[in-house]
Amino acid sequence: MTPLKLIISLGALTAASHAMAWDYVLLDTDKAVQNWQITSQQLGVKTDKPFSVTLRTLHGGRQEGVSIVDIDNGTMKLSVVPTRGMNVLQASVGTVRMGWDSPVKEVVNPSFIELNGRGGLGWLEGFNELVTRCGYEWVGHPGMDNGELLTLHGRAANIPANKVTLHIDEKPPYAISLRGELKEQAFKKVDFSVATELVTEPGSVSFSLNDTLTNNGDYPKEYQALYHSNFSTPFLEQGARFAAPVKQVSPFNDKAKGDLPDWQTYRAPTKDYDETVYNVVPYADAKGDTLTVLHNKAGSLGVSVGFNTQTLPVFSLWKNTDTQGQGYVTGLEPGTSFSYNRRYQRPLGLVPTIAAKEQKQFQISYSLLADKGAVDKALSRVSEIQAGRETEVRQTPLVDLTKE
Repeated sequence: MTPLKLIISLGALTAASHAMAWDYVLLDTDKAVQNWQITSQQLGVKTDKPFSVTLRTLHGGRQEGVSIVDIDNGTMKLSVVPTRGMNVLQASVGTVRMGWDSPVKEVVNPSFIELNGRGGLGWLEGFNELVTRCGYEWVGHPGMDNGELLTLHGRAANIPANKVTLHIDEKPPYAISLRGELKEQAFKKVDFSVATELVTEPGSVSFSLNDTLTNNGDYPKEYQALYHSNFSTPFLEQGARFAAPVKQVSPFNDKAKGDLPDWQTYRAPTKDYDETVYNVVPYADAKGDTLTVLHNKAGSLGVSVGFNTQTLPVFSLWKNTDTQGQGYVTGLEPGTSFSYNRRYQRPLGLVPTIAAKEQKQFQISYSLLADKGAVDKALSRVSEIQAGRETEVRQTPLVDLTKE
């Protein structure tokens, strides 16, 4: 895409420089989407890792009108989808991609998705991102709760951001922050807003998500959140391993129970495997921080997902090692809750409440572990948090789904 010159006018992208930062409004309720780009060169930033941020619009098929923000920090390239809950579509460093190959090839506009379809599984018709936000009124499998059909993993992934802004620090390390606002609202039901933020730095192989959920209503409300973080090759392969400081692990259902002895290792693409899921309660350090790692069989390449257990106390490991065409992928999913329907999670104490006007913050970090040294360092951190404490391996699921 050809860089566009910055034009300060009523019809151009709004830019402001204050508090030692450059701020730009990319999308807003009164601003039509337009293709745009800003580069470190245009900003006069002299760096050995030139960076750029580009806004573009997709056309054709079910992705018509979808907005994409591409961030190139000079080392890592990221694509964020404001039209789809500010989800992270993919990230890459050189030829190494963080993401997966879903049968869903388009970046589907939510206007073409019926969440109630397929018995509440309509969410799957747009599922192909690296990081998909799930929540915030509920997460989990579809089903009835208090007389209401809850669709798969809530609405957040299919809520277009109503405002998107870009913030670039004027001083080194020139942190790049992309912010978006989501509104989950229904008369008499819910009045949530989510201030999302993705932060990376020039030359970094990491990014973080910093989200703030606000209950704007006058009454306390239940809420749930889950960050569906999805990876495939080159990390996922036969013999690949998952590592985390684990306090308790349990199979999600009877099928997962059968593979429990091998819950931390992965198969090659396997026809008719479908999926298994494991419920994990992680240990954390004194500040509540914990770390999970996925690495290839050789331990020479991996990714880490870090989060704070004070607001995201549990974790789901989704192993979808089916065929490549069906979707060979694993999900590393920190959350307030597991993936059971909400009605099953109340007895587990995993449906928290947010008071009127209260805010809850969720922070998740993602890093590419580009070599054996980086993988070993992350695994050492996992061992440090585990600190020799025992892991309870629960043989039976937390919920008896056979009674459904």
